[in-house]
Amino acid sequence: MGITSSAMLVELNLSVWTASKLDKAETSKVTTNNSAVKGAAQVRKNLMAGTSYRKDIADYAAGCRLWHNSRTLPWAEKGARLIPTSLFMDYKSEANVRRATFDKMVNEFITVYPSLVQTAQNYLVGLFDPADYPDAEVVRSKFGYRQVFSPVPESGDFRLQVADQDLQELREQYEESFNSRIADAMREPWDRLHKTLTSISSKLTDVEGDEEKKRYHDTLITNAQGLCAMLTHLNITKDPKLEDARRQLELTMLGADMDMIKEDPHVRSVMKDKVDNILKQFEW
Repeated sequence: MGITSSAMLVELNLSVWTASKLDKAETSKVTTNNSAVKGAAQVRKNLMAGTSYRKDIADYAAGCRLWHNSRTLPWAEKGARLIPTSLFMDYKSEANVRRATFDKMVNEFITVYPSLVQTAQNYLVGLFDPADYPDAEVVRSKFGYRQVFSPVPESGDFRLQVADQDLQELREQYEESFNSRIADAMREPWDRLHKTLTSISSKLTDVEGDEEKKRYHDTLITNAQGLCAMLTHLNITKDPKLEDARRQLELTMLGADMDMIKEDPHVRSVMKDKVDNILKQFEW
């Protein structure tokens, strides 16, 4: 099964109003009063000072981007990313929920926007300028949650009316770019796995003479288990070595007990040896 049938492209664009404004008059005062040259400092106003509505939306949007990246692989430098077709239904379902939540937060923000401007005036006092605040509908247009799915272009698929020699050159260039993008995409699952393994190994390392007792959290186990589940989807090229490494980590975490990890140095040592053995087997 080729990459064009095992994955598709998804592009997520999230926009949030910055509510930030450069105050040129105050900036000029700061530089002049400090004998600084022009451009040495800036005074930027938080137009939503005193409230968290806008920041809550920005934080939620940031979380959506992280969620999106965790379930996809890089493709273009910016924009579209690869999503395995095996993840599409779950991804789309979650994406619909996230978009609805985002839209609800924006609607709530726009509803109370006039009162938030009043609150900002109370906080900004002399820095407040009503001209800084667009109409509510203009502000609404600065928020957006847009998502587009598209097929992965077939390797070497050109429909151009050009000379055969030029067409062959274009095909070769595209083939090279296509293969490079696949290689970059498959680098990420390996990187995620390596990061998880090295983190586990480090946390399970007991240093002789270290009197401070380490703290262990359930995420040491659950994060690894979650990654193993995700890698079954992200291995879109069916790389046998990646599957081998994934499977070994999955078996290492099978039946892992956090209470025993916390209390028994031998249990930590055995698990660390297994993790280190995985690290030694593969070229990262």
